[in-house]
Amino acid sequence: MTAMTEQEFKNRWSELHGGAAIRGAVAGWLTFSYQVARVCTALRFTPNFLTLLGLTTAVAMAFSASAPFALVLLAVSLFFDGIDGSVAIVQRRESKWGAVLDSLADRISEACWLYFGWTVGIPTWAAILMWTIAATQEYARARLASLGHFEIGVVTATERPVRAIFLALVLLIFILGLPGVTYFSYAFVLLLLISFIQVMKVGKKTLS
Repeated sequence: MTAMTEQEFKNRWSELHGGAAIRGAVAGWLTFSYQVARVCTALRFTPNFLTLLGLTTAVAMAFSASAPFALVLLAVSLFFDGIDGSVAIVQRRESKWGAVLDSLADRISEACWLYFGWTVGIPTWAAILMWTIAATQEYARARLASLGHFEIGVVTATERPVRAIFLALVLLIFILGLPGVTYFSYAFVLLLLISFIQVMKVGKKTLS
């Protein structure tokens, strides 16, 4: 089997994400993840193994007793989560089971992230609402795919990497002893709601 080129990788990624545009930060991330996926392939790491590594790291973060260490675990968890799909594409091993496993791992991981965020100051209701909105948005995407459509081809302002960045900033605020976690959380809930509405509008248009 011939090796997949970076352009083929990006084209396949876009196809799997409903024709989402590849530009800006997305293009940069895909270039990076393609190179890492090639290394993982050479090391014979499977996509599902990386998914489980990301989940394990997220669970470890939830029970961490140190905010700085939790921040490191958050970064590692996001890294593994972002790479598993790229590895699946490069290895041409995309599968329905892998997609289900990845989706379940994502939801559990985000619950673990927000649990630790709650321990450092995110209001309870905000943490629950954040997880609910994000999970419902991802469910809508998956449900559309199950109805025979491609995934919704829209990249919102609160995709999973951005949700991780929010948690990272919360942890940094806590570590530095700065105020503002509560108001920062309010703003992010609003941004999540805007993103959710955006996805719903695109989904409705797709089904019309």
